[in-house]
Amino acid sequence: MMGIVLYGPPASGKTSITVALSEVDPRFTLVRKLKAGNRRGTEYEFVSSQKLARYRAAGRLLVESHRYGNTYAIDRDHVDQLTAAGQVPIVHLGTIADIRRLVQHAAWLVVLLWIPRQVCEQRSRQRGDSDTKQRLQAWDETLTDLHANDDGLFRCRFRTDEATPQEIAKQTADAFFAQRGHHAVTAPDH
Repeated sequence: MMGIVLYGPPASGKTSITVALSEVDPRFTLVRKLKAGNRRGTEYEFVSSQKLARYRAAGRLLVESHRYGNTYAIDRDHVDQLTAAGQVPIVHLGTIADIRRLVQHAAWLVVLLWIPRQVCEQRSRQRGDSDTKQRLQAWDETLTDLHANDDGLFRCRFRTDEATPQEIAKQTADAFFAQRGHHAVTAPDH
């Protein structure tokens, strides 16, 4: 198994779960998406549109999507480097079509993280998002996507407003390693 895909609407906890996964086992590592557009966010490698076009032409993009006026992509070389180093890549994806494009190349554990719309709005406002309206629109689009395409793709499903990131990470890691036939490496206590 290649890695873990976290899918869910904005503010569903993808970043918090990723941090918690790395605490469960330090091999879990976020794949920093390439981002062409605004330079907002800490989880991205910012690139020019020209560089993204060169990667596209070279066949390096596993997934490419457009949202909030930006282009996001997953670089095949980066995923390959992580797995070659013994890391377990974690990717955050926003559409089921993107997940299907990714999983056609290798087996991934696909995880649904869900929250009600009002929780999405509360979390977005609490973290100071200036684009809460667009994030609620993305929540609506995610729900539509889920209703249209939910056909057994998700091996794990969690309501992130009903469990802690640590609980979700532990269950996700257990599912990943059970499917892979390995055991987690417990991170040392601090």
